[in-house]
Amino acid sequence: MALKALILDWAGTAVDFGSRAPMGAFVEAFSRFGVSISIPEARGPMGLPKRDHVAALLASPDISARWQKAHGAAPTEADVDAVLAVFEPLNVEVIPRHADLIPGLLDVITEARARGMKIGSTTGYTRPIMEKLMPLAAAAGYAPDNVVCAGDLAAGRPSPLMMYRTFADIGVWPPSACVKLDDTEPGIAEGLAAGCWTVGLALSGNSAGFSREELEALSAEELAAVRAQAAEKLFRAGAHFVIDSVADLLPVLDAIEARLAAGLRP
Repeated sequence: MALKALILDWAGTAVDFGSRAPMGAFVEAFSRFGVSISIPEARGPMGLPKRDHVAALLASPDISARWQKAHGAAPTEADVDAVLAVFEPLNVEVIPRHADLIPGLLDVITEARARGMKIGSTTGYTRPIMEKLMPLAAAAGYAPDNVVCAGDLAAGRPSPLMMYRTFADIGVWPPSACVKLDDTEPGIAEGLAAGCWTVGLALSGNSAGFSREELEALSAEELAAVRAQAAEKLFRAGAHFVIDSVADLLPVLDAIEARLAAGLRP
């Protein structure tokens, strides 16, 4: 059985090396409610649908305590919605500054299509954010066959529903003939729940959280430590393979096809 589809996440996977766009938006959104959060705290739930991400941040003991101190009460579901309402336009606003394609993406997409694979996509971004990002990516040469956003369905990651919609949108089955590429643990969980092969990205996205310039400034030893720590997170989440970025994917596609030919399944 040949591979039929490559299904990619967006930020940190296809665009926005280091998954930088949401970070400042989360910090700023919380600051407008009198609550300080750090970039590492903001990164913690990355990959979840954005409302779930806000809810996870407010549920963390430290941030919940800060919220209670600022507001005199524990955060509520209404507070989740209020923070999300501030966050989303902030994220939309910064998208043009974080829309660059990750190096190697177009070469991999071209080769995957040459192999007869469809190109699907799911994202933790909401539809309004993606409406800003998709035309910028398309202008740079990247237009997958579908886009399923957080909020489009009854549940997002780590459920498989966005993957199921993708299978239907692009007309591929079985899931074992599909590869999910993602930089976050919820994204890997999404692929596993749907029955796909999963490939984690250690350096281009949220798991490392560095820009290209920051990575290039690291010593060989520091880079190896960042890679190892990020890879451990992704393997622990269940990734079948972990690579640095999308640019390294083609040998993994070959390895997966060899496993399929041997009768192995995810």
